[in-house]
Amino acid sequence: MGYEEVSKAYRVFDIEAGQVVISRDVNLDGSTFGLQLPITDEDVDDLDFELLDLDDEELRQMEYTQTGKRKNRLNDEDTAAPRPRAVRQRPGLEESSAPENNSSRQEEDEETKDSSDSTPPVFWRASANAVEAAVDLSEPSTFEAAVSGPDQVHWRKAIHAELESMRLRGVFRAAKLPNGQRAISTKWVFKIKRKADGSIEKYKARLVAKGFRQKYGIDYTETFSPVVKYVTLRMVIAISKHFGWPIDQLDVVTAFLYGVMKEQVFCVIPEGVELDISDFDPCLYIKTSDGHCVFILVYVDDVLVTGSSLELIAQTKNDLKTRFEMTDSGKCAFVLGIELLDGEDGSVTLCQRRYVDDILKRFGMDDCKAVASPVDMSSRLVSSDATTKVDAPFREAVGALMHLTTATRPDIAFAVGYVSRFMENPQEEHWVAVKRIFRYLQGTKTHGICYKLSARIDFRGYSDADWAGDLTDRKSTSGYTFMLLGAPVSWGSKKQPSVSLSTTEAEYIALSLAIQEGKWIHRLLCEIVMAANEEGPELMIHEDNQSCIKMTKNPVNHGRAKHIDIKYHHIRDEVKRGEVKLKYCETAVMLADIMTKGLHGPHHKEMTTALGIRASSD
Repeated sequence: MGYEEVSKAYRVFDIEAGQVVISRDVNLDGSTFGLQLPITDEDVDDLDFELLDLDDEELRQMEYTQTGKRKNRLNDEDTAAPRPRAVRQRPGLEESSAPENNSSRQEEDEETKDSSDSTPPVFWRASANAVEAAVDLSEPSTFEAAVSGPDQVHWRKAIHAELESMRLRGVFRAAKLPNGQRAISTKWVFKIKRKADGSIEKYKARLVAKGFRQKYGIDYTETFSPVVKYVTLRMVIAISKHFGWPIDQLDVVTAFLYGVMKEQVFCVIPEGVELDISDFDPCLYIKTSDGHCVFILVYVDDVLVTGSSLELIAQTKNDLKTRFEMTDSGKCAFVLGIELLDGEDGSVTLCQRRYVDDILKRFGMDDCKAVASPVDMSSRLVSSDATTKVDAPFREAVGALMHLTTATRPDIAFAVGYVSRFMENPQEEHWVAVKRIFRYLQGTKTHGICYKLSARIDFRGYSDADWAGDLTDRKSTSGYTFMLLGAPVSWGSKKQPSVSLSTTEAEYIALSLAIQEGKWIHRLLCEIVMAANEEGPELMIHEDNQSCIKMTKNPVNHGRAKHIDIKYHHIRDEVKRGEVKLKYCETAVMLADIMTKGLHGPHHKEMTTALGIRASSD
């Protein structure tokens, strides 16, 4: 029946007793609700894709007029009852090995209800129309909606292309389900790929298995599939602009079908390409030849290629195309929802203007009044013990903002992390704080990270802390940012796990977090620039607390350091070995200050400018 509102428990309806019971632990059993339906030989014989067997003439007959009305309606059988489920059989299971009769023992069904089939609760009635208006109605959520909607011609072509790709690669075959085996159901996922200006580039249909119904050790053993990190993406783009390298984009057609399904699914590296996997990001590939280098970034089916030699880039792209079916999009201008805008001064700006517009419309804030900073300095938020929550899409809004701050907007990192502390029981004042972030984005929707040309590769880090800034538990906030070519390549804002007894202790804990991130970034950067025959920069972190710097060099200061957890004292070892260098800077020029607390409008603008965040030119 759902979750209990006042405790962490389930609301379960007892059929025999006829009443609702509150229970912390439940076993979900779908077998008594008819979810396990046997599949007969007749069902297997009836499995086909007749709905998709349309020739070009039939597709042309289903075009629409400019008014959106159909010229010809679908046949009745096209919108009839749902089709029988196709059986996906794991490799190695032969049809002849199945016994003729089912065992009397009923297999335990551990399937859970498909969350996509349930109706979401209506918890934001006041602005429901605003949310509905922002939904992309051209992306259907079900198969029936796709083949009967206004864009059915495009979706049918996309479905046909997906099934044809699966047929050519032998992805699955129809078969009788052997006794003792479970059928993992499938789902069609429809997505429209758009260009930077929002126009439609391609209709994509993907047939996927409902992985949440798989059983560990039987249907799968490992689900990890890495994608390139945003830090690596930003770093490679910045370095490419520094050296004047081109950045090309490739799109892998049906990328997931190139994996070999056993216990795990991997993309096989093509033979002859001679690529080395980065030691610090498994989705960064490096190729060197005759003093030149090529870098390949992989994010599922999006591939970026850059390097010092046009000839080597072309050769690498051709090698990839011989192994994978790819489309060459040429110069990269839009990747992972991020626009790459070249400036007249040779700079490149990474921004998400369209995404900001989308989330403003989604949450009904597209007509709001802009403000100069994302945090209201006149109020301080605290946790609430109220039994009711604000009637607003708080979690959805914070999640959308987190994606933005992770990719291109470090200027809202603290503000988003601040409101995320109240996810469990958000109140009206917390929702007002979220809306203020939207109001700030309204006035800065074209802002992004700008990497500029420089005579040398300038890399430096900043670490800061806001002591006892959380009024609820008096814990501090750590913040860091690492600058590359005049703009941040990595940043973070995180509430500290323990209460600090002094500003020195808070800064010391924050410095530990910054060094952990900085060492990985520094090694990745050195790997990239050394492939380009350049010398890697040193790891220098700026700190505005003199006592903290002295503590890293002098372990005798027991009065302030004896109670600090030993895990933070790796700082001393890093400094002693020369892996990290610390440099004092004044608080006025501490760029990580914006990651630890809210700032007034003029100061916030000053910090964003110093961070290299500026408005992108059209």
